[in-house]
Amino acid sequence: MRLVIARCSVDYAGRLTAHLPSAPRLILVKADGSVSIHADDRAYKPLNWMSPPCALKVGTGDDEGIWTVVNKAGEKLIITMEEILHDSSYELGVDPGLIKDGVEAHLQELLADRIEILGEGHTLIRREYPTAIGPVDILCRDAEGRTVAVELKRRGDIDGVEQLTRYLELLNRDPHLAPVRGVFAAQEIKPQARVLATDRGIGCVVLDYDAMRGIEDDKLRLF
Repeated sequence: MRLVIARCSVDYAGRLTAHLPSAPRLILVKADGSVSIHADDRAYKPLNWMSPPCALKVGTGDDEGIWTVVNKAGEKLIITMEEILHDSSYELGVDPGLIKDGVEAHLQELLADRIEILGEGHTLIRREYPTAIGPVDILCRDAEGRTVAVELKRRGDIDGVEQLTRYLELLNRDPHLAPVRGVFAAQEIKPQARVLATDRGIGCVVLDYDAMRGIEDDKLRLF
């Protein structure tokens, strides 16, 4: 990972345009190729970013001080450096991944045993399918034999969709698996996450934890 603190301005050109005026900011360049721009607020959320796969070109000569990040869709993130205050790189190695809480881990186990919840004819390939950026919760095949990557959450928000997007971009580079489609499965899916998932062609499945465990709802139901 490369960490750069610099006074810079940032321009994004793609489906829309955006401009960040000159200010001190933190720039993260990760081993997966992603580049994100951060201010000293907003918690963990970047001001702007480019998800992998993308390419970073550092300008020289007349373009010295200009970083251009281009993704596969041709969208550009242009960072104009005015003054670099800090520049360091660290090798973090392979991350062991998030240790899931009991409910989330149990959801994964239950869904793997009842994979037909995703649709008739689905078959399990494996749980915790390893990739270079972390394990995919569940990898399976649908009735037509197409590969499906499943990201599981208790509460599904935008970060989970972004995580699954990164897995899909990586898995679809493997000719033995491609094409790979995604399914975002959770006990609750936030509206914003559902909109983002739909926009990216990712399916959404709401899981009933009690029903999956075989516990009947004791509330009266009207049919």
